[in-house]
Amino acid sequence: MLVLYFLFYFVFQSTFIMSNEDYLKDISEIKNLMNKSSRFISLSGLSGILAGIYALIGAAAAYWLVETYSNGTLYIFHGKVFWLCMAILAAVAFFSIVTGIILTTRKAKKNNEKIWDGSSKRLLINFLVPLVVGGIYCLIILSQGRYGQTAGLMLIFYGLALVSASKYSIGDIRYLGHVQLILGLIASYYPGYGFWLWVLGFGIMHIIYGTWMYFKYDRR
Repeated sequence: MLVLYFLFYFVFQSTFIMSNEDYLKDISEIKNLMNKSSRFISLSGLSGILAGIYALIGAAAAYWLVETYSNGTLYIFHGKVFWLCMAILAAVAFFSIVTGIILTTRKAKKNNEKIWDGSSKRLLINFLVPLVVGGIYCLIILSQGRYGQTAGLMLIFYGLALVSASKYSIGDIRYLGHVQLILGLIASYYPGYGFWLWVLGFGIMHIIYGTWMYFKYDRR
């Protein structure tokens, strides 16, 4: 009788443990399916690294341009210099966007995921609304000649765009958004350091974030 009791006990325990493991596995699979259906998770970490490199190259070109046309301690940032710097900024944005689209599309195809569905549409809308509004506002500020405020505003609106988009993508991008917001507020308080904080936010932090995301998600 005692033998039968222990036999029943061990059979019950092993069955319970196996059922519990299967239950947890099912929950994990359901969670993954829900994330895939509600979030666009094919963002490429490598695109973040390259975007940071583009920003550093653009910042170096703009710095050289201003230094070249400046006279001693008098910095010239109008006329030809202003429009050339705007062209550099537009080129950085263009190459970052194109690179992001190409690498994200490649990653989505590799993972057998759709590049354009409900989750990617929600991601794009939530990302573009604060970004476009911020871009228009920055152009208004620039047209008024208040150049010192633009770096902080760009960082702030970009940070808001990342935080807004993080609800529909990899949640980790909100951390980059928080960093951009902090740097933007500091740049607004110390406009004299706006250029270097812009370099830190759009250049170095993008490289750090992209590297982290690459090893955390892309290499799996």
